[in-house]
Amino acid sequence: MNHVFRTLQASLARQVFLWNQTLPLCRNTPSIQHPVWSSASANEGRYHSMPTHGIGSWKYLLKKKAQKKKKDRHQMKQIVAATDSTYGTLNVKVSGYDMTLVERYTQYVHHLCNRLSIKVSLCYALPTKTTEVMLMQEHGTKMYVDAVLRTHERVVQLNSLNTTLCPVFMDVLLKHQPEGVQLSVNEHTEADFKARFKARPELQELMTHMNQ
Repeated sequence: MNHVFRTLQASLARQVFLWNQTLPLCRNTPSIQHPVWSSASANEGRYHSMPTHGIGSWKYLLKKKAQKKKKDRHQMKQIVAATDSTYGTLNVKVSGYDMTLVERYTQYVHHLCNRLSIKVSLCYALPTKTTEVMLMQEHGTKMYVDAVLRTHERVVQLNSLNTTLCPVFMDVLLKHQPEGVQLSVNEHTEADFKARFKARPELQELMTHMNQ
């Protein structure tokens, strides 16, 4: 019996061994890799030399827009001609000695134009004019400066103002005109455009010498 049992056990073990050799490997054996200290120290300097401020940038994905040419502010615009039903280019000039009143009234004129759908092309300030008031002494011929007056001017430029709307527009402006503020409406000319810039006599003299 023992001899038969031993032969049966040996045959079973041999079949199991052959069966394991014929089956494919179902799982991979884990490989343990030891870190290499020399390569880690070499990569450490490389990471420090590579900046990361470019991470998350997205502007390069957008299409580049064509740069707009800057408009020349010192170039005069074309004057709108008058027609049978509309005026041409008009300048509503507000002037006075108190700059706060002049600014507030200019804002009122601009808001009124927006309310009445009147086209405003420009709104600018003219150079401040200074006037000295001189007085003479009672018993003498010498004169001295008694006061200095500064005149502030603002211009609201209108285009194509309707002739039927103009009387209503002027009536509202005159009714709300504050004291000490002067109001005038004139047609825009080339002289009005040149009045926006301060004169430089020294520069003009140099230009004349250079041209000679």
